[in-house]
Amino acid sequence: MEIQTILSEIKYKAVRSSGAGGQNVNKVSSKVVLTFDLPNSQALSEEEKLILKTNLQNRLTADLMLILNCDEDRSQLKNKEIVTKRFLDIIKKGLHVPKERKPTKIPKSVIRKRIKDKKNVSEIKKNRRKPEF
Repeated sequence: MEIQTILSEIKYKAVRSSGAGGQNVNKVSSKVVLTFDLPNSQALSEEEKLILKTNLQNRLTADLMLILNCDEDRSQLKNKEIVTKRFLDIIKKGLHVPKERKPTKIPKSVIRKRIKDKKNVSEIKKNRRKPEF
């Protein structure tokens, strides 16, 4: 994965932000929408695309496009930085493959202790019974 190549494939679009904000919100397009075309990316290998497709399936559109919005700040430039950082985090987390878990054996001492405890409880319950003649 080459970060510079991926960043060159990103498309940004400035849109008017929604919600309250006075006159600024009506005049300035401060909201930034980032789009990334996963299937047509040259920076990612086919394996990486497949991994991202499975790991990010809830975030991708039907055309396998990743769309992110940011309207946290009044500045378009800051929103662009925030959404780019968020995009890179999502890609890095999406490419992370967790190690396979190796099941461990149960130690013999633990097995012995469990059986000993079971016998102890059994003896206690046996002593509670009425004596047989």
